[in-house]
Amino acid sequence: MHIFNRVKHQTPESVELEFILAGIGSRAWALLIDYHILGLSLVVLFVLWVTLVTQLMELLNNQSVFLWLYAIFLIINYFIYTGYFVFFETLWQGQTPGKRIAKIRVIREDGRPVGLQQSALRALLRPIDDTLFLGAFLILLNRKEKRLGDILAGTLVIQTQTPASKKATLSLSERSQSLAVELLKIGDFTQMLPDDFAIIREYLQRREQMTAKARAKLSLELEEQIQAILKIEQLPGPASSDIFLEAVYVAYQQQSPDFNY
Repeated sequence: MHIFNRVKHQTPESVELEFILAGIGSRAWALLIDYHILGLSLVVLFVLWVTLVTQLMELLNNQSVFLWLYAIFLIINYFIYTGYFVFFETLWQGQTPGKRIAKIRVIREDGRPVGLQQSALRALLRPIDDTLFLGAFLILLNRKEKRLGDILAGTLVIQTQTPASKKATLSLSERSQSLAVELLKIGDFTQMLPDDFAIIREYLQRREQMTAKARAKLSLELEEQIQAILKIEQLPGPASSDIFLEAVYVAYQQQSPDFNY
């Protein structure tokens, strides 16, 4: 298996995205962190639950009540176990606290962020993947490094940070640097996803190879899409589509240094 296993995806804008798969080491590290957080949460819940059950048993003195409370406790444990991953992956665009620390995230195979359906399916199948390390074996044997949950949910786990050797050097105008400062003030960059950034990066890298007509059309389409994502109704000053995209490229890296390509 390669040190950095890659997969490619062609977007509707005819831009080819390349994702670096997370690998079993990063995924294991993220899962270890998440399980420690989960374990601590469940210990706190157990202490509170034992306290509650003890008080109820003293009041009711009924063995059947204890069995019902025990069953409820197991159900709550299961919902916390699965809900932890569903909640964070849906809220944090494919990341849990462990994944955020390990700098990896879950995405769909088409490069878009995971939704509630994909996160829920992955979480429900996680106990099967954890049984006898089935998930780890599947990751090692699968070219796209997928566990069972990924296969059925149609997801990938990728790195959120490109190795330094692969960082691209782009020629950016001075106007884009000043415009980036203004965009950070008026744009909501929390709505911009890593794959949106990757599309802009790919365009800026390949624009010199395009015909003037294709370049003008694609840059205008990207500008309109990104303005809608950032909720920018009007630019702070005159700027071409290329300069706007350069400014977004600079501003996003300043806002999210983990995605500094």
